[in-house]
Amino acid sequence: MKRAPMTAKGAGRLRGELDRLKSTERPRIIAAIAEARAHGDLKENAEYHAARELQGFIEGRINELEGALSFAEVIDISRLNTNGRIVFGATVDLVEEASGDEVTYQIVGDLEADIKQSLIAVNSPLARALIGKSEGDSFELQAPNGTRQYEILAVRYSV
Repeated sequence: MKRAPMTAKGAGRLRGELDRLKSTERPRIIAAIAEARAHGDLKENAEYHAARELQGFIEGRINELEGALSFAEVIDISRLNTNGRIVFGATVDLVEEASGDEVTYQIVGDLEADIKQSLIAVNSPLARALIGKSEGDSFELQAPNGTRQYEILAVRYSV
């Protein structure tokens, strides 16, 4: 299986979620199942069925996180020698040339991407368009609502 790139910060967040699920959520659900079981007839016990369903979701997420972390290639972006080029882990300031809107994105692994936090997946169309470019370069991006022209204002590698 192919190793997926991940920033150290992203891997830390996923490990934190995994620890929380194992140490807090799993015991809480086990206790809820035991309590619901004590109420008697399991066939018509909604609390029991809800707790079992939640347990399935939590165990699935635990397996997903363990698998993702075991196949992750954690990349320390502070050690990259980029020669001014945009690579995985870069934080990039862009301006859309038509509207003048400025945006900032960091290129991260697929599992840690979160557009609300300005983290874009390395395999996204925008990240693929950025990789290899330098500060001051312009590029076109084919978006669902048409072609957009961007200029790269700044590139930095902060942990």
